This record gives sequence, structure tokens and C-alpha cells, in this order.
Amino acid sequence: MRSARILIVEDDRIVARDIELQLTRIGHSVVGMTGRGEDALRLALSTQPELVLMDIRLEGTIDGVDAAEQIRQRCHVPVVFLTAYADDETVRRASLTEPFGYLLKPFEDTELRTIIEMALYKHGAERKLRESERRFVTTLSSIGDAVIATDSQARVTFMNPVAEALTGWSQSEAIGRPLPEVFHIAHEETRKTVEDPADKVMRLGTVAGLANHTILLARDGREIPIDDCSAPIIDDRGATVGAVLVFRDITQRRRSEEALRASQATLTHAARLTTMGELVVSIAHELNQPLMAIVTNAETCLQWLSGANPDLEEARKAAERVIRNGHRAGDVIASVRALVRKSSSGMTRLDMNGMITEIVDLMRAEIRCHEVVLSTELLPSVEPVWADRVQIEQVLVNLIMNAVEAMSLVVERPRTLRISSESDGDNVLVAIADSGPGIELSKADQIFESFFTTKPEGLGMGLSICRSILEAHRGRIWASQNLPHGSILRFTLPAAKIGSSVESSS
Repeated sequence: MRSARILIVEDDRIVARDIELQLTRIGHSVVGMTGRGEDALRLALSTQPELVLMDIRLEGTIDGVDAAEQIRQRCHVPVVFLTAYADDETVRRASLTEPFGYLLKPFEDTELRTIIEMALYKHGAERKLRESERRFVTTLSSIGDAVIATDSQARVTFMNPVAEALTGWSQSEAIGRPLPEVFHIAHEETRKTVEDPADKVMRLGTVAGLANHTILLARDGREIPIDDCSAPIIDDRGATVGAVLVFRDITQRRRSEEALRASQATLTHAARLTTMGELVVSIAHELNQPLMAIVTNAETCLQWLSGANPDLEEARKAAERVIRNGHRAGDVIASVRALVRKSSSGMTRLDMNGMITEIVDLMRAEIRCHEVVLSTELLPSVEPVWADRVQIEQVLVNLIMNAVEAMSLVVERPRTLRISSESDGDNVLVAIADSGPGIELSKADQIFESFFTTKPEGLGMGLSICRSILEAHRGRIWASQNLPHGSILRFTLPAAKIGSSVESSS
């Protein structure tokens, strides 16, 4: 746990002093205290705290809810409510300020430590998400090609200025409208309406382009010849959640093909960063709810037991709610652990060659955008494997994407990617070889460790996750040099023979 600078807003000076002592005991520092709502914003602006502990009932005309809203708008500092009031109306008003926690007094050091840690974690995750979103929007708004993004229902969610100029629709007018209404396209000669590209890529799950002689029928009556590239937006579970269209006016030839490829690469990277940020915030949110419910119900249970006439039935119900929410928090942790460890829950017999072919088809546009020449050597004698399809697909995507990105700076020789498969009867071996800068022999094992990366903006988790998945499948992965240039990543999986120990144990 890191030390944080905390502002206390509490009208009871004795309670405020106790909270200060609690914070000091658990390693935090108090930068200021006040009991008046009118002073809370001023102190937050002057002391720059990392977190505010806010009582709802305060001295003066401004209560804690209003003070928290002012701090949220002006300072962007997380606020945790510490209060003895938990009635529905108070909780409703407090929730409108988007607090990062709600803790009923009195509370123990462990409860305070937990709520502070979670508030700081959630605030940090949301900050990273906002930064990622700003980079995403700035990137799309500054490129010279037109960009439109849609949701899973093919409704417009984003348009950059170039798309606004070409279609004649402003983003504010287009948001929520069906894509064909805004992006109205037809065949230049037959004048027949062309299939909605968003529907097409979401149905096929692959990148698609418009046919030749396609024109955009702008809102103001202009007919603009365009070319187009459409791609599905894939979430962390592999589901298609929308589509993105990148198109340009080919009558002007303002941008070369090289610029379009660079724009598509930037768009893909920004989308991956946004998805990662959304996942982190989702995990924090899902954990926060059951933990807060546990604290609230535990306090309720104690209240029912500590009265002059203890109500054992109500106390029992509160305790049962604590247990249920404890199991719920455990389920969240288990799901996160499964995401990291990739536990093999959907085991089935898989055709490895067929799976490689499917992944290559899915990533072919990405490979082409990086000017990589792809070749495959898939031996027909390769036996099926017993594995979780989603997890092995993730391994293939990670390894192929790593190889493609490793060759991004290669200019003096061809960029080649070779994917091969073979079998010795007991195991299936897959090899992915590139012509990139290669791997130092001293780091051949280190690259599979968590958080180790050679990329300036890498997280160092891709190969670590691949290793965890393969080891859970009783396979292995290793790296070697691809002389004279590049590296080779190889992995094995046990062959799935009917009645084999691998199949029966699964």
C-alpha cells in the first residue's frame, strides 16, 4: 500500500482527530481538516490532496454532498463518504456525485485501509482510461482520412472532422443514427445502394473493403467517389462490439496509400488501449460493489445484535447477506485469475492447422498493413489437440502480432513471417518465425516473465500469458534465433488421440 495525501472534511473535531490518527497508523498523511462545507473546496484547491474523506453532515450551508460535487468538478479528486447516515435519500444524493466509496461510521483501521486502497486504485484506473480516450479521439480527429465508428447495432458513435466534411453530417447530429443514414453509399454506375459495411464486417468478423466504383451520397447532394476499409471492433472476450470505417475522397488523392496504412495502425493501437482501460475500470467496479455491501451488512448485523433487545433474525439475515457478497467478491477474483492464468474450462478436440488458418485469415489485413510477406507450412499429418479454443487462439494472435510488430522497423531486408506445424505422434509443434531484430540469447527465457518487455510502450504480459496458457494445457513454449535475422517462437501441445490420457483426464 502506498502512502497518500488525504483531506478530512468532518464537523465533529473529535471524530476528525480520531480519523487522522487512524490514517497515520495505516501509513497515510493528512494535508488538512475542516468541518465546513464552504471551506472544503478551498482546502482541496490549496493542498492538492490525492483523496478526500467527506462527512455528509457539515457545518454551514453546504453539506458534504454539495461539497463533494464541487470538488469532483474542480479538482478531479476521488471522494469517499464517511458518515453515520445510510438512509435511501442520503445514499441517492451521494451517489450522484460519483463517490469512490461509502463507509459507515464507526469503522476499523482495516475497513478504512481497504476503502482507501480501492478508491485510489479505481481513480488511477479511470485516469488512465480518460488519457487513453483522449489519445484515441485526438488521433482520430487529427488524421487526414475520414473515420466513423459504430456500436454493435451499427449506430454511429464517433465521427472525425474529415468524415463530417465528406458526409455533410456533424457528429452531434449523427450520434445514435443508423450508419446507412449518415454514410449513404451506392454503386457509381448502377446507382444501387451498397451493403452497409458495418453490418458486413460484424457479420463476417473480418476486415472488408468497398467494391470499386463506390460513391458517397453526401447530405448536401454531392457525389464523392471513395475507397474504404472497414474493420470489426473486438472486445477482450473476442466478441464483436462494433465496427470502424476509414475512407477518403479518391478524387483528390490527398493522401497516399502509405499514410492510410499508418492511420489504420494508429487506430488499432488506440482501440486496444481503450479496451484495456475499460477492462481495468470494470474489474475495479465489480470488486467495489460486493466489498462495500459486505461492510454495510456487517455493520447492520452488529447493530441488530448490540441493541437492548437483539433481533437475532434480522442479524442472521444481515450475516447471510455478508456471506453472499463474500462469495460474489470471490467469484470476481476467480474470473480475474482465470483471465490471467487462462484456466482450461472449454476443452475440446481442435484441428490446429484449421485454427492457424482461421487466425491468419482474421489477421491478414493487419499483416498486410505492416508490409509483411506471410507463408505457411502446415503438414497435413498434424494430429488434433485437446485444448480450449479461445485460449489457444489468444496464443496464436499474441505470437503472430509480436512477430509482425517486431519487424516494424526493418527496412533493409524483406519482412517475412513463416508459420509452420508438425507432429511427432505425441505432440503438435507450431513455429512462428520472423525476420525482425531477433532475441538476445541471454533474454530467451526472460521474455516469458511478467512485465518484461523490449517494446517502449509494451506491458510485458503477452508472452507471460501465452506461457501460462500452454503450461495449463501441458505444453511448453520457447524462443530461439532465426539466423541470419529474426527469431522463432515455438510451442507444443499434446496430441489428442481418442481415448488418450490427455482427453480422458480433461
